[in-house]
Amino acid sequence: MRGDDERQASVWSYVPLEQRVPAEHPLRPMRAMVDEVLRELSPQFSRLYATVGRPSIAPERLLRALLLQVLYSVRSERLLMEQLDYNLLFRWFVGLSADDPIWDATVFTKNRQRLLEGDIARAFFDRVVAQARQRGLLSDEHFTVDGTLVEAWASLKSFKPKGTPPVPPDDPGNPTVNFHGERRSNATHVSTTDPDARLFRKGDAHEAKLYYQGHVLMENRHGLAVDGSLTPATGFAEREQALAMAARLPTRARATLGADKSYDTRDFVDGLRGLAVTPHVAQNITKRASAIDRRTTRHAGYRASQCRRKRIEEIFGWLKMVGLLRKTRHRGVARVGWMFTFGLAVYNLVRMRRLVAQPT
Repeated sequence: MRGDDERQASVWSYVPLEQRVPAEHPLRPMRAMVDEVLRELSPQFSRLYATVGRPSIAPERLLRALLLQVLYSVRSERLLMEQLDYNLLFRWFVGLSADDPIWDATVFTKNRQRLLEGDIARAFFDRVVAQARQRGLLSDEHFTVDGTLVEAWASLKSFKPKGTPPVPPDDPGNPTVNFHGERRSNATHVSTTDPDARLFRKGDAHEAKLYYQGHVLMENRHGLAVDGSLTPATGFAEREQALAMAARLPTRARATLGADKSYDTRDFVDGLRGLAVTPHVAQNITKRASAIDRRTTRHAGYRASQCRRKRIEEIFGWLKMVGLLRKTRHRGVARVGWMFTFGLAVYNLVRMRRLVAQPT
């Protein structure tokens, strides 16, 4: 028999949010891992807030909401609040009841500086990595390092000579700028929109844009990120950050570090060997001699590292396609780096959920 299409809204609902979320929903194991991390961070949260005054929104809820924004590619905090208003799944994950009022989008703006000063993204990431280590998901010997470009939220029109007084634009919304024939470089020019961004060319066949540079250290067993950082884009940042992350490797045995051809320089290879790390760097023999010789390439482990190192591109692909980092929505190294580190933590949580769910 055909049912009725009546549209009389119900006044009360007696089904709690906990029952509305299916038991097999992928967010359930992720919520458990996130709650464990946030419990460990509770003492650090307490130090960021005053002991008197009006209670603020719990930082745990703010971080869960930001995690959903990264996970579901919600492009702004305002749209995130719109989703949180009517999406019961989002309310359950954040920790809100069906009747709790939604915050204003400016809550993230006002609390972002507090989270930046407390370095919460790094603390969150470190505890996610520690959780993966406790579950036996990390390799202690074999790693890969690489960098990627993150396009800055700044136009080339804002890249102007240093020290020149501002000129009123002909059109405030989209001014006319003619820089053809002008020699521009980071030494003489700076972006008025985002001074931390740097003019950088990805390759000879690509145009120069304003970029940041993200750096990731990946373990080779399951492809999890174990360290990361973000810097202004320069020609030396990749190797400098790789050496810094190699020096922080949490291993007692002699580790190996895979990398692509851009890391094949004498200084970088000698720096790794000085840290007791075996350089499994791809050889660059284009019009030059490689810093890697047969002492390294003859081993089967070198070939295995060259095969496994390509998985780091999966991290970069996820961060840019899902994690909203193809073009950043923030300005400054501190804020962009905060989101980059937090995005790495969310990626690890996604990978860990799948790895834990796999049958042993």
